[in-house]
Amino acid sequence: MADNFHSSTFQITTGTREVALDITDRCAEFLNEAAAGRDGLLNVFVPHATAGIAVLETGAGSDEDLLAILRDLLPADDRWQHRHGSPGHGRDHVLPGLVAPHATLPVIGGQLALGVWQSVVLVDTNGDNLRRTVRLSFLG
Repeated sequence: MADNFHSSTFQITTGTREVALDITDRCAEFLNEAAAGRDGLLNVFVPHATAGIAVLETGAGSDEDLLAILRDLLPADDRWQHRHGSPGHGRDHVLPGLVAPHATLPVIGGQLALGVWQSVVLVDTNGDNLRRTVRLSFLG
């Protein structure tokens, strides 16, 4: 089974403000080596309690729209039971309930089988944690 499963991590700096970062190219780079032209599944996982993975269009405003709706749904105020960190930080711990910390995507011929306008995006609303780890795992 070891030849059918490959896993690797990379670090990414998200900074001190909320972001939706396109990591599709990093996924494709990983698959070039790990998938070697095979079919299978790519799992993208962020092992953090305050970040998520989304599949959506980027560059046309959808990424910013996602962050805006998250601000509306999860305001950075004092309503949250979870209170350590920056004011309103409790909202960041609710984020993975709305934007899951993982996505599993089809791989065909060693490449992501995404739609024309789809990208893999790391969503991070937590300005207290400047760096994130992303785990990419291919099974095929």
